[in-house]
Amino acid sequence: MPPRQSKRKATKTGDSTPSKLPHLDNIRSASSKAASKKNDNVDEFFRTYANSLSDMIEPEGVERLCSDLNLDPTDVKVLMLAWKMKAEKQGYFTQDEWQRGLKALKVDTINKLKKSLPGLEKEVLKPDNFEDFYLYAFRYSLIEDKQKCIDIETACILLDIVLGSQFQIHVDLFKEFLQAQRDYKVINMDQWVNFYRFCKEIRFSDFEDYDASQAWPLILDNFVDWMKEKTSQC
Repeated sequence: MPPRQSKRKATKTGDSTPSKLPHLDNIRSASSKAASKKNDNVDEFFRTYANSLSDMIEPEGVERLCSDLNLDPTDVKVLMLAWKMKAEKQGYFTQDEWQRGLKALKVDTINKLKKSLPGLEKEVLKPDNFEDFYLYAFRYSLIEDKQKCIDIETACILLDIVLGSQFQIHVDLFKEFLQAQRDYKVINMDQWVNFYRFCKEIRFSDFEDYDASQAWPLILDNFVDWMKEKTSQC
């Protein structure tokens, strides 16, 4: 007896797939158009503040941006925004930097940017991000070619902006020391980095856990000696 033939009709290869392709193409096309429009909006937003001759946002444009965001130019959020853009030159944003930052924040208007700032602040304050941000703040303040240090006045302002909200007492005392001492006219990266470590690790109440043999920069040894003398006189 010959085997029975199946009653199922043979399915032609590819019958079911092509019918879905036009739908997928429509989705891709719509997504591409939406992304393109968003890019156009970001670029248009950039031109609101950019100098048309240099094709960059220059200090005057940054000031107008800060005004529209209701921020003082020295507000730490402005520095956080520069960090998000990975801006290289203080007071200037290139179009590439602007696109990088705003796309990461998923914003393309002043109102959206304003609403994104609290979230950006939370992102920066995460320990790993904050350490990177703290280093960035120093590098961003090196405004001259081959500059490796920042002057004491700039260091005091920057410490207040970057660390003041977390370590205000530490920052205030260190600023007082920096302005009183005469041995140092500038702060280098190693001193900058170690002061943050100092704030995290050392008790300011008595400095008993400070060990000068642990390769701290000499400026911090001097600061501790100055603090102990200051405390003894009270």
